Amino acid sequence: MFIVVSYDIVDDRRRTRLHRVLKNFGSRVQYSVFECVLEPKDFTRLQATVQPMIKRDDQVRYYRLCEHCERQVIAIGGTVTQPPGTLVV
Repeated sequence: MFIVVSYDIVDDRRRTRLHRVLKNFGSRVQYSVFECVLEPKDFTRLQATVQPMIKRDDQVRYYRLCEHCERQVIAIGGTVTQPPGTLVV
């Protein structure tokens, strides 16, 4: 599944920790946005890892893109996360 994770973390230290965690699950595409191609069990593990890090004033959002929506993503500049099974010619 293709997951877009965005976050707004108030504390610099927690923000850095979250960034390090997310790097293990996906690719950073904006300052506080990651794209992740995950199996359901890995998505569950990601959520379980992130949850204890989040405090009252923080926000983390997960956007699951369906296969049709995923094909509609338009990216200008940067690198584009390629879902499994994608062939780039």
